[in-house]
Amino acid sequence: MQPPRTSARQPSPDQRQLRRVALSGLLGTAVEFYDFLVYGTVAALVFGDLFFPGADPAVGTIAAFGTFAAGYVARPLGGIVFGHFGDRLGRKSMMLLTMALMGCGSFLIGVLPTYDMIGVWAPVLLVTLRVVQGLAIGGEWGGATLMVVEHAERVQGSRRGLWSSFTQLGAPLGSVLSAGVVTLVSTLPDDDFRSWGWRVPFLLSILLLAVGMFVRLKVAESPLFAEVKREPSAKPPVVEVLRRPKPVLLAACVGIGAFTAQSLLTGFMISYAVDHGYSRPQVLTAVTVASCVALLVLPAASALSDRVGRRPVVLAGAVASAALAFPVLALVDSGSPGLLILALVLGHGIAQSTMYGPLGALLTEMFGTRVRYTGASLGYQAATLVGAGFSPLIASSLLASNGGGSTPVSLLLCGGAAITALTVWRMRETHTDTLDPSPSRTTTPTPEGAPR
Repeated sequence: MQPPRTSARQPSPDQRQLRRVALSGLLGTAVEFYDFLVYGTVAALVFGDLFFPGADPAVGTIAAFGTFAAGYVARPLGGIVFGHFGDRLGRKSMMLLTMALMGCGSFLIGVLPTYDMIGVWAPVLLVTLRVVQGLAIGGEWGGATLMVVEHAERVQGSRRGLWSSFTQLGAPLGSVLSAGVVTLVSTLPDDDFRSWGWRVPFLLSILLLAVGMFVRLKVAESPLFAEVKREPSAKPPVVEVLRRPKPVLLAACVGIGAFTAQSLLTGFMISYAVDHGYSRPQVLTAVTVASCVALLVLPAASALSDRVGRRPVVLAGAVASAALAFPVLALVDSGSPGLLILALVLGHGIAQSTMYGPLGALLTEMFGTRVRYTGASLGYQAATLVGAGFSPLIASSLLASNGGGSTPVSLLLCGGAAITALTVWRMRETHTDTLDPSPSRTTTPTPEGAPR
């Protein structure tokens, strides 16, 4: 009797685990960006009145985005803390903890009393929850991305960019989900939206949290980490990383353009466009369409970076973002809903996504396994702090002093893209490197043109 045939196409246990880890990374980043964009959207619409009443409307908006920035200030610290334990204890345990803190923080914002209920404690608690979220998010991306890239190294090392794009896809997916939910609740009468409707998107984050935790409990620890864990280092990972700070600085600067564009063309754009005569549903529809386009562009850009390199793809996105900065804002200022959609598709869906797609693989390839969680997290979160954390605050302040003209926003987009382009020029290509689990390798500091 012949043994039963097994299909040649049946995935191996390693391949199945890689797919599960990729899904885990996707869900984790989706929770992160869902929380980030829900907060940014609601802050732009009502938080100025609900948590900072009595202030001038422009001042209230600035204060609301100030709490937005508070979460970003905490991110690098979260990257250090969770990166330390992720490099010492393991990636998986930190992934579970960061996701739980993110989702619970968002849910608690949804039940938070407003200024009318508890006075000054309302903004204090809001800032506290944003800091907790920032700490958790500071460690989330690093753990999720490293798990995918390190598993992919053992299964399909030449396609690390494509597999890491699943984690990056959480950004537009979270944007689509947040815009969809906020669009639905924003159709409520204004009084209902301000009294209870704004809470619904935050409360629904608990569903994403439940699904994400279910998937993450089933993933296996990184095989590369399992190898280096046998020979622990005496020095804390952050000390090893900062002893040679150049890779961290390059990692931080290369992401600034993508995060500046992302922040200004999603959360901030909602406030800006509503102030220029668009309805909330029109703006949220434009953000949703642009995010759907990003769902296609991100994996395409990441897969292309596996073939031609990370640097050319990121540079192309940066150049496109700078070139489109003034046309995009001109389209928004036209007052046409159709041109608003076109503007966000060009600026966010295409240019920003091209910059952002390869970052997951690029940043992880810059550090050795022993310090990869700390190094990649610190670089990435420093980029989000500068690019996304302060951009809405700076843009709101400049617009308030500039009479509402769009030039400051365009200049911020150009500035962020220029920083990314200049940084890419100083980096060397990494897409053909092998992720070395050797304890002796800590970083990849050499610039383009140096010996490999």
